[in-house]
Amino acid sequence: MKKKKRAIPKKIALLLGLVAVLLLGSTVGSTRAALTYYSENYVAGVEMSSIGLTLLENGTKVGERNYDKNGAWMESSADLLTGLTAQETSGKLVPGKHYEEKLTVSNSGNIDSYVRLIVTKRWLDKEKKEVPATTLDPGLIELHVPDGSGWVEDESARTQERSIWYLNGILKAGEAKDFSDYLRISPEIQDEMTESVETADGMTTYTYVYAYDGYSFQVQVCAEAVQTHNAVDAVKSAWGENLSDVITNVSGN
Repeated sequence: MKKKKRAIPKKIALLLGLVAVLLLGSTVGSTRAALTYYSENYVAGVEMSSIGLTLLENGTKVGERNYDKNGAWMESSADLLTGLTAQETSGKLVPGKHYEEKLTVSNSGNIDSYVRLIVTKRWLDKEKKEVPATTLDPGLIELHVPDGSGWVEDESARTQERSIWYLNGILKAGEAKDFSDYLRISPEIQDEMTESVETADGMTTYTYVYAYDGYSFQVQVCAEAVQTHNAVDAVKSAWGENLSDVITNVSGN
């Protein structure tokens, strides 16, 4: 009699997403952290009520998605960037200046999880429409991840607008991990300008037009969690990647 192998469900990961949008232009505006739950079907070998994720900005909760004791989703969101330019009387960002933007991911569930963050940066025009990366450079929007933070970037997935970061290890239930420490707009933004010269009545006038004048920027941070049960298959099912060389302790146990 042949011994039957235990079947591993195809979808065994639970993805939980938080989307925080940082939006400001020539004057500071705030938006709300929107929560996106990627799939309520990616569940196997774990209770739905066991997983949860919370995103904090400078120590303040800006979004969460958890199950309450009755088995229903508990969601919340809050305004972002309310203190980003509080010290700027003009309400405008100063290129090159560091603004505290400490983003923290907290495992608010009761099971250990693997976590990744997807950071997307873009410029918006006056109508809040996305500007192509070939026109205005998203790389000038800098959300700084300090060395030794424990986050590893998947450089193969990097684009001009997007970067994907994996926490190298397990985020245990009840624990939190800092991601970024500050945000700044590169001072190189001031170099992007055109100059025109007009002479009339013996007077020469120089006019400088900055390429980024009047535009706003957006940074989107999406946090996702995957169960550690059947880790290799869970991670691959959820994220389509074999990350055993990226995330420590990913195994088939």
